[in-house]
Amino acid sequence: MPDVIIAQRDGVLDVLINRPQKYNAINLEIADGLREAVATLAADDSLRLMLIRAEGKYFSAGADVNSDLFPDPEERSLSGFRRWYRSGRGSLHPILDAFEAVEKPIVVAHQGPCLGGALEMSLSCDFRLAATSASYALPEITLGCLPGSGGVSRLTRIVGPHWARWFLMANLPMGAERALAIGLVHDVYPDAEFEARVWAFCKHLAEQPPETVAASKLAIELAADLDRAQGRNIERLAVSGLVMGEEFRTRIAAARARLNKSRDKKEPP
Repeated sequence: MPDVIIAQRDGVLDVLINRPQKYNAINLEIADGLREAVATLAADDSLRLMLIRAEGKYFSAGADVNSDLFPDPEERSLSGFRRWYRSGRGSLHPILDAFEAVEKPIVVAHQGPCLGGALEMSLSCDFRLAATSASYALPEITLGCLPGSGGVSRLTRIVGPHWARWFLMANLPMGAERALAIGLVHDVYPDAEFEARVWAFCKHLAEQPPETVAASKLAIELAADLDRAQGRNIERLAVSGLVMGEEFRTRIAAARARLNKSRDKKEPP
């Protein structure tokens, strides 16, 4: 069986990490699969979103340090390693940047522990859903290193420096309920209901108007980095573009028709 299985289901690009015998640790095959998946998501207009999930008890133990994922540092200079880090095959950097750049939502579903590089990958997704048995950690400090594919920058942006210190400096894990409380994940579902609840969320998300979802993703990212006044300008740009589009005109016409029909029913004969 391949280490990553990609399929399409009702407008959802379903990406299954399938290496449970190795705790779904990310190797080159999985990294290549994620790169292929996000390229497919971007190119296929019939796809509304991507779901990343995993087989087995672990979501993922993180990057497999015994695999072919990493280049040999002895064969590269510092600048050469940084070049690989930015754009080389196997590096998560360009893959996760593509996750953030694609104008469609990406959902990740953690049915078990999510560690290291897998958590970094999850931080670049738009929605993080957890089972009760999920847990989180960034153990790179035990190797004398930091998580360098968003484990500092994206983590701090999402949960703030207070909880980033918990993960990065104290090297302590976190359960699903606390992860929900600090904003690391969006929702927690009971293990027995997890798969059904995840697919229900994806179905709901796939039903949202795609152009508006795309504009939302761009506007949120821009507004997060701007002051209040410039954030308002982003809203004006996004909304002015949307109200001139077919998606808005069709939906507002349908809403007005429903209101008029309801009003006609209430009027006395």
